Parts: sequence; structure tokens; C-alpha cells
Amino acid sequence: MYKGTNAGRALFRRSGRSRSPLCAPQRAASTSAAPVRSKNNADSRYQDTLLLPRPSIPQWFDAREQAERYGPRTTEELYRWQWRERKGKELFVLHDGPPYANGNLHNGHAVNKILKDIINRFQMLQGKRVNYIPGWDCHGLPIENKVLKTLNAAPNTLPPSEIRAASRQLASEEITIQREEFKKMQIMADWSEETTYRTYDREYEIRQLRLFQRMVGKGLINRRFRPIWWSPASRTALAEGELQYEDAHQTKSVYVKFPVRRDEMSEALGRAADALGLPKLSLLVWTTTAWTLPANMAVAINSDIDYVIARNNEHTIVVGADAVKSLPQSLGEFEVLHTIAGSDLLGTRYHHFFQPPSAPPNSVFPAPYVKSDSGTGLVHSAPGHGAEDYFTLRASGALQDRDILSPVDGEGCYTAEILKLVPDEATGQRLLGKRVQVEGGNEVLQLLRDARASIAVKSIKHRYPYDWKTKTPVITRATSQWFANIDDVKEAALKVLADVKFYPEGARARLEAFVRERSEWCISRQRTWGVPIPALHDVETDEAYLMVESLDHIIGVLAEKGVAYWWDGPVQEFISPGLEGKKLRKGTDTMDVWFDSGTSWSMLGNLHGEEQQGGPVTADVCIEGSDQHRGWFQSLLLTRIISAPQGQEKAPFKSLITHGFVMDEKGRKMSKSDGNVISPITTIEGGQNLKKEPAYGADVLRLWTAASNYSSDMAMGPVILKQASESLRKLRNTARFMLGVIGDADKETEPVPSEEIGLFEQYLMDQLYHLERNCHQAYASFQFHRVVHALTDFSTTQLSSLYFDITKDCLYADPIDSRQRRAIITVCKEILRVYKSLLAPVAPLLTEEIHEAWNPGATASVFMEPWPTANPEWIKDKARKDMEILLQIRSAVLILLEKARNDKKVRSALGAVVHIQPKAAAVVPDQLSIRPVLQVLTEHVHLLKTLFITSDATIGVREHAGNEDWVYSDEINVQGEALTISVLPSPREKCPRCWKFTKPTPEAELCDRCVETIGHAHGRR
Repeated sequence: MYKGTNAGRALFRRSGRSRSPLCAPQRAASTSAAPVRSKNNADSRYQDTLLLPRPSIPQWFDAREQAERYGPRTTEELYRWQWRERKGKELFVLHDGPPYANGNLHNGHAVNKILKDIINRFQMLQGKRVNYIPGWDCHGLPIENKVLKTLNAAPNTLPPSEIRAASRQLASEEITIQREEFKKMQIMADWSEETTYRTYDREYEIRQLRLFQRMVGKGLINRRFRPIWWSPASRTALAEGELQYEDAHQTKSVYVKFPVRRDEMSEALGRAADALGLPKLSLLVWTTTAWTLPANMAVAINSDIDYVIARNNEHTIVVGADAVKSLPQSLGEFEVLHTIAGSDLLGTRYHHFFQPPSAPPNSVFPAPYVKSDSGTGLVHSAPGHGAEDYFTLRASGALQDRDILSPVDGEGCYTAEILKLVPDEATGQRLLGKRVQVEGGNEVLQLLRDARASIAVKSIKHRYPYDWKTKTPVITRATSQWFANIDDVKEAALKVLADVKFYPEGARARLEAFVRERSEWCISRQRTWGVPIPALHDVETDEAYLMVESLDHIIGVLAEKGVAYWWDGPVQEFISPGLEGKKLRKGTDTMDVWFDSGTSWSMLGNLHGEEQQGGPVTADVCIEGSDQHRGWFQSLLLTRIISAPQGQEKAPFKSLITHGFVMDEKGRKMSKSDGNVISPITTIEGGQNLKKEPAYGADVLRLWTAASNYSSDMAMGPVILKQASESLRKLRNTARFMLGVIGDADKETEPVPSEEIGLFEQYLMDQLYHLERNCHQAYASFQFHRVVHALTDFSTTQLSSLYFDITKDCLYADPIDSRQRRAIITVCKEILRVYKSLLAPVAPLLTEEIHEAWNPGATASVFMEPWPTANPEWIKDKARKDMEILLQIRSAVLILLEKARNDKKVRSALGAVVHIQPKAAAVVPDQLSIRPVLQVLTEHVHLLKTLFITSDATIGVREHAGNEDWVYSDEINVQGEALTISVLPSPREKCPRCWKFTKPTPEAELCDRCVETIGHAHGRR
């Protein structure tokens, strides 16, 4: 009998490997878990005769060391390698929407860049040549304001050259910080200056100006005096995409009477007044912007609704028929005297309190946007402060002979023009210079009260636009601005969107709606830090000169001397032939930053120095947050369409993906005031208190991102990050176990052909086939949460809780070259080959670690290998169906084993045996074809003890029933077959080597299998 000599033990060791036993991978609870062998056990004299796995990666790792070791090879070095070595391969372009170069990165940045990186890495595994050029949006208000604050200066008090130089320096510093933080997220790119872009780069700005020149040549750029959104805090015009709507904006609304004399009434209104004996009455309007009343030019009504003449003790008014009942209760009851059609009010004129006595009366006009269920049904219209009013009056011709009234300056204060719009100078002085949204608006309300022109004031909360950068309310004011005509191109834009794939599909309607609603794009801003609109203006008349010829000359100068020269150089250098002799000045407007970033598609004509035939390529994918439907997605699309030759319009992207925002674990926005902000860099590197804020590493942040369904908002917090860390640890330990099993098998073990492997291995390969196909489809359709779910479920359910459990006995205790052991290793190698590639786009650092441990001296990166496409030969329908039956029975067995263990009948499942007895008549061979469950059990009876991890399992009629010390039984139904499952004590003795209760007699030292195995090992020696 073998006594466990040192010489014999040496036969089971693997050279150069740690001999410490593997700590079993984390798994779902399993009552059949094979016991973990330890040298501290009483039977440790046989420890070195077992083939325990020698994992080649540690169970625990240092995130910083892992990043330092594997980061460069899987990011910058990998990107440069694939661009160099895959020339001529299929090109995949992911176009980077540039983040704003201001401040440290937040989790929104992290989600965006990680999603992009997962896409790029998957495409690289498909053998494609990936082009990804990270960029930054650098111009605009936040940087300029920060510079002014640093310099302790107010706007327009410093030379433009000083502001621009300081702004450029600040943007450059912020980019350096953000670049390093993106690198820590393991974003694969060439992060050098030459292979990234900034909207302040000279080449970028000149391309943008040339594109602008093409738009001028097509007649799509014009300058007009009209109402636009204006930020008093920023002192600049804003586009719709720069607004953020607040639902709880508080303001004072007012009901105002506009008196109508008998001679100012329409014919129908006059007849009604005469019949009622009313020499005069008032049009009642309601407004939430009382400060615009001095600029009133008309009252809008809806021709298709009914109005009434109503009266109470103090007031006789005209109001919408549906609005009478909703008037403030403080006014008392109104008696309806007469109903009149809205169309019969047309022709009515009126005077209002703020008009000078000599001013001509204003008119009532029809407008479809007036509703009967809000306000009074009559709308105060000030086209200098409202786009709807402006466009409707302009379309009706009412503005042709009158100047727009807009007595408000860039700081939101009443200008001297107000003195001409009010009845007397004293009234004007009470308003002059006051802020319209604060004391100016309050003064208007007081003036109305003093004149008894208002009948009620009511504080309300309502939805109102705010400046998205300064978080302050905006106003509408008329100014001279540059506009791009969208009306002429939006049908073409909508047409090309039909060929774009949207993820999620619902995002299509949102972007189409934004495009459809636009008619003009205000592209000018009154700031210094930006790309100039290079127009020349007549010093005396302010007439603007912006032609293709003048732009050609100006852009040529700027291309040579830099765009900053527009501010620094003398105006004479920019005067083109044909404009000589005119007294001109340079314009001071700059372009909307959305126009800056929106022209980024134009740089795709040159990919890392390679000129693309036919001009800029169309990006395969663009992916940004859902707020970019009104921002970058729209500006990217519109600038591409606007600048394209007629008939050659195409979208700048083939697929458009939008993701949600990051919220805390309670679904709230993250804010410093709430203390719920988690920095992505803190997640990666840890905080000051590592127990409270552990250093999880980049892969945990990436796994959380991939596991989140980004089509809606994503929750993040300490608990969720801990769960992501635990999930990654399970994935790591699954791979670690397989690495330990495989060990040096590549050198020592002959693989088993796929057609000769057993049921369990066939089943695993079938499951692996479907896993790879499902994950490939999920990656290709950008549903990364499906990948993570499928991979973690396979790892936990199919591997850790099933296959690893049921194969440990064979792996540890069988001869090293047994056929079954070799079959298990063969399957584990195939699983690991697929497993690491499925995991790679999400967790590149872990995957590179696995790759290196398994293939020392192989390719430098796992991403240099092809995607492991599943072999259709892996599909085993019969094995899958058989296992479905057996696993259902196994679940019942595990429940009974758990009861026996809880009652302290057994310490492990190996101390028990299982018996399965059909409830129907005894089984005869002729019945198997019509009793498939029994057919499966009979065919695989020799595998049942392995599946249950018991010392034996039998089927049929149980002999000697009732003689056992204990028994646990249950009846189950499996696909119509009634079975009685019984768990009983094993009649045999425990083998001290394999721990199975298969030792034939108490006197025997080992079971027959272990005796044979050790003898086999001696023979090999």
C-alpha cells in the first residue's frame, strides 16, 4: 500500500508554480460545494499527491500596480500599433464629441469616454482599424469668465489680446489635467498633441472659417435686428441649445387693462358696446413678464375662439369666454354681458398706460399660438422681446413700417430709449437704468398700480429658460445678430436622418423634433474668446460687409498669422479689393461654441496624416449624453448639411447613441451641496480615507458603466461601486481558477477531441457557443449591460456553481493524464480563450493580466488576437436537453442534502448517496423511448454521482429500504415523470485522499481509484 513518500509526492508537483491551494472562486450558494482541501487537515499527508490548481494570477491585486504594468500596452501603445499594422484593413471611425476644457472630470465624462472605449475595443477585436481622435471644446463663456475673475476685471475692460491669451493658457492647463484623468480610465487612444484636437488649434479654426465662407457663398448667413435669447449675466446672445429650463422659476404675473374707446372698436365690438350702453371698455391681458409692457406693440387673439364682454363693480373687460371662470377670486364675480367671436375683434385698436399721448394706437391681430385655456385669451405682444410675436407680426406685415421696440441693454437694464416710450419723463426716470428682471420689473408693477391700469398681481411658479452656464434666468431682447438660415436645409437634414441608426430608437424622434422646430440659428456671440465672425462694418452706418471675396482675403491673412491677429492686426490688412477707400472697422462678434464643435466632422478628411479621398469620412458612431440632441448632435448635422453642395447632403454619422446622466443611489442629481458627488478618479485611486473610499481601479468603474443600462439615467454610489467591485472579483476568480486548472497543460496534456468529450463538457461548450453569440450581438448593438449580465451569469451559474464544483474531484484526484481530466482541461482552455475576449472591452487591465499569465511571451496584448467566433459544432441540442432534465433533478437533490447537513447528518455531500426511483411501474428497456426522463437517467446514470457531488447515485427500486440510519426523500415531477428522490448515508468508508466515501473496507487505506492513481503516478515516474 502506498504510504505517501516524498518521492511519490514529487510526481504531482508542477515546476515553477506556487504550491498553495486555490481559494475557490466566489459563487452563488451551493449545497454541493466540494470541500476545500488544506494542509492543516488531518489527512494532509496526501496533500502533495493531489493535483491542486496553481493559479498564475493573485487573488488580490493593487490597482495602481496593475495600471502601471498593463495600462500602456492596452492604451497608447495598442492604439499606435493597430493604426500602424492594420493599414488597409476595414476602417472604423468613432468621432469624439469634445468635452469642455474646464475643471476636473465627473462621472458623466467617465461614462461617455468608457462607452466609447468599449465600442472601439470591440471593433478592434473584429480586426478593424480604429480611428479615434479625442478632442476638447475650448472657446466660450466659462473659460472667459474664469479668466476675468482671476484678473479681477469686468467684461470689456481689458484688451482682447490679454483676455484671449489668458483664456488659451487656462484651456491648455485644463486639457492637461483632463487628459491625464482620461488616461487613468484606460481609454485607448494616442493622447499626444499631434493626434488629439482642440477647437483653438489654428488648423481647426481655419477649417471652420472656410466652412463658414461656403455658407456665406450659399446665401445662408445674414444679419438682422430681431429678438433673441440673451443672458444678462453672460452679456451675450444664446442659442436654444444653450438654455436650461427650470420648472420652479418664481415671478409676479399681472392682469393689465388696455383701454379701448368707442371710436377704436371694431364694427362688431362697437355694436355690442352700443347695445350695452358702454362708451368704453378694456382688453384684459395677463403676462408673466411685466417688464416688457413698455415695449407693447399689439394684442394677439385667436380668431377661432369666443370672447365675452364681462363686467363687475369696477371693471368692464373683454376676455376669452373660457377664461372668465379662472380670473383671480380677489376680483369678485364677473357678469357676462355679451359673447363675440374672436374674428370680430380684429380691427380693434387701443392705447395702453405706457404710451405717450401722441403715439398712434396699437392693434389687435390674430395669432394661432393664443390658447383659450390659459391666461385671459388675449396676449400682450412685444416683438422686441418675444420671437413668436416677432415672427407672427412680421409675417402679417405689421412690422414693415414700424421699428421694433426693445429698450433693454446687454446687462438687462432699461436704456434711454425707455424715455421715448412712456407718457412723461418722470415715468421714464423711474425706469431708466434699472434691471428689468429685478427692480425694473417691480417698478413697472408699481406704475401700473398707481395708474390703476392693473387689476391683480399674482406670484406664480412656472417653467422658464436659464443660461445653462451661469444658471441665471435669461431674457429676450432685440439686437443685431448673425443668423444661419435653417429653413432652407432642414428638410434635407431630416431626409438624411432616415438612414441613421439610433440607439435607443426613440432618440430619433427627439432629434427630428429639434431640427424641425428650428428656423434660424443665431451663431453670433458678444464675447472675445472664440472664433471671430470676420465681418467689416462701415464706421458711420454700421453696414456689415461679409462676402465670399472679403472672407477669402481675411481667412488668408489669418491662416498665415493666426486667428488672434483679427484682434491684434490693423483693419487695413483685412480690407479686400473692392472695399478700398471705405472707412471700416472690424466686427467684434465671435461664433457660437456649438458652431465650433459642430464643425468637427470636417477634420475627418485627414486621419492621422492620411488624406481621405472624397473628403471627410462619415463617422461610424457618435455617442454623447441625451442633452446633445439640442446641442452637438444638431450642430454637427446642420453644419454638415448647410455646407454640402446641393444634392450631395449626407449625415456626419451612421449610428447615433445617446446615454443618460449619472445620479446617486437615491436617483438624485449629484451636487457638492448634497455631499453625494463621487469623483471617477477617487473611484479609481481611492480617497484620503481608503477604508471609506477604496481604490477600486479603472476596471471597476468600467464594469459599473458597462453593467448600467445607459439608455436611461444611471445610479452610482458607495454601495453600487462595492457591488461592482465584488462582481469584478468573481470574474477575476473564475479566470484565476481556470488558469490554475490549465497550468502547464499546454506543455504536458494532450487535448481531447471535441467529438469525444462527455456530457458535461458538451453542455458547457453548447452554453459557451450561445454566450459568445449573444455577447457578440450585444456588443454590436451597443447593449453592454447584456454582455455583463450574460458573462457574470455564465461565470456564476454555469462555471462556479456547477462545472467547477462537479469537476474538482477529477481535477484534483484523478491521474494527471486521465481522459476525463484532459477533457476538462481541454474545455477550460476553450472557455478561457472565449471568456477573456468577451471580458476584454469592459475590463482591459484584468484581461491583459489573464492574457499574460496564460501566454507568457505571446502577443503583447489580448486585443492583437482575433475575436474567438464560436464554432457551430459546439451546438449540442441533445446535451442541452439532457442537462435541463438532470439539473432539475439536481436542484431537488441539493435541497435534501442541505436538510441533511442542517440536521448534522452529514458534514458534506460526499457522505451521502442518492437514489432515484420512478413512481410508475418498474423500468423496462422497451419503455425508455416513451419515457424520455428515464431514458436520460439510464443513459447517464454513471454521471449522477459526479453531478450531485455525492459518493454514489443509483436509479430503480431501492433495496433494503428502511434499514438506513436516516433518509430524506421528496417527490418531484420532471416533464411529466414522477420521481422519488432519496438522500441516504453512504455505506462505505471515507477515503483520506479524495474524501469520497468509496473506501471498500475500514482496513483499506485508500479507495480503489486513489490506489490506482498513485500507482499510475509511480509508473509514470
